[in-house]
Order: sequence, then C-alpha cells, then structure tokens
Amino acid sequence: MHRPSVREWLAEAPFSLALSAGFFGFFAHAGFVSALEELGLGPRLVTGASAGALVGGLWASGTPAARIEAELRPLRREHFWDPAYGVRRVPHSADPPTGFGLLRGELFRARVASMLGVSEIERAPIRAALSAFDVRRRKTVVLDRGDLARAICASCAFPALLQPVRVDGRPMLDGGIADRPGHAGLDAHPRVLFHHLASRSPWRAREPAIPSRDGMTTITLRGLPRLGPFRLERGAEAFDRARAATLTALQAPLDSVIVRDA
Repeated sequence: MHRPSVREWLAEAPFSLALSAGFFGFFAHAGFVSALEELGLGPRLVTGASAGALVGGLWASGTPAARIEAELRPLRREHFWDPAYGVRRVPHSADPPTGFGLLRGELFRARVASMLGVSEIERAPIRAALSAFDVRRRKTVVLDRGDLARAICASCAFPALLQPVRVDGRPMLDGGIADRPGHAGLDAHPRVLFHHLASRSPWRAREPAIPSRDGMTTITLRGLPRLGPFRLERGAEAFDRARAATLTALQAPLDSVIVRDA
C-alpha cells in the first residue's frame, strides 16, 4: 500500500501550522515556511509562540517568504537594540517602560509593522492565533484579533531582554514561557503540521518532550547554529540549512515525528 509523503499529505486537505518558541530560532522558521511556500503548501491556520509568532504572524499577514528572508538576512543587533532606560532611538513611545527589560522594543515593533501585509489580525489572509503570557494572570492567552504587530511583539517579549508589551491594557511577555510549542491557538481541526525547534539553551538540563496529538506531524531539525542577539552572523546559514532540510523532510514518508539533520 502506498504510504504518502508529508508533502502529499499536506496537499490533499487543509491543515494547520504550529511554530514553536525558540529564542532567535526565527531564522529556522523562516526557512521552514519558505520551503512550504515553494511547494505551494499554505495552511488554513497559523499558531505560534515567540519566534514562531514572529514568522507565523508575518506569513499569515500575506508577507511572502522571500520578503521575510530579505529582511532577516542582513539583520544586525543595531536594527532592534533600543535600551529601555537611556538615549531614545525613535521619536515616539508606544509604551512607557513597564518593568524589567533591557530593550524598550520600539525599534523591533516598527520593523515588524513595516513588514506586515495587513495591520489587523482579523484581516490576515491566513487565520492567525498567537500565544502570549499574561503577566498579571500568570497564564497563556491567545491573541487572535486586533493589532497584529503588537500581538507579535507581545509574544516575542523575552523576559529580561524586552519590556512587556501591553495588549488591551494588560502587560504581556513571551508566549514561550508557558506554551513553548505554540499550540494554545490550535483548534479542533484534525490535521496539524508542527515545526519544533529543539532547545539549545545551556540552562536546560534536557530537551523538553515533543508534544503529541492525533493527526499531527512534527518536523524537527537538528544541528542548526545557536543564535542570539550577539550571535546573528550565522542567521543566513540557519535559514538556508533549515530550508534545505525541510524540503527533504517533506518528501519523507508520513510519520508522527520526522527528525532531520540540517
């Protein structure tokens, strides 16, 4: 009996796409969605947290993968580095400093807003549901309406690095705090493709378990460069290796978890 490839499985019916958190893993996520777009595989719904919310939100808004790539390849620290308590780098303030966080986040938000295909989540060509952490309620919330740039930045507000982002008056931090897989926004649809970024943090004793779900296929890519605000020089390499490994993984026979070296 013919066993379909992941590509064939995705092409035969609508599917949801979930993109995990992973600090500066947005280069790998961008390579992943670039491979999907090349093969004409577009999801009905995108969910994600942190790095996954950044790339997923941009792609869902109608921003082509090539535009995301073009913005990320030359990315340098000075493009988003705006200390919260110091000399202002931009002429207006979306939010005053609200807590401990090295960066104000205004440069980051302006860059995200300039890349979006639409400004409101409800107008996105692909439905988006992004995870953020509500600081006061101490729980994950799903942002699926309103200002898309603000929702993305809230989901990416990594503790101690970025100031919390206010959404509907409530301070939000990184969606990966309590929803690292970025699954909170998934609905009951039975077909899910999940791109899992393996943790490269030296503070984790072991890699978190990959969540399982009926009807979900997970692709995880090993061996990608470890990136951060002071390690951006290998971002383009991470994109290229993730894209190539994803194209290979999509041709593999369908399985619940597919692991590839990138």
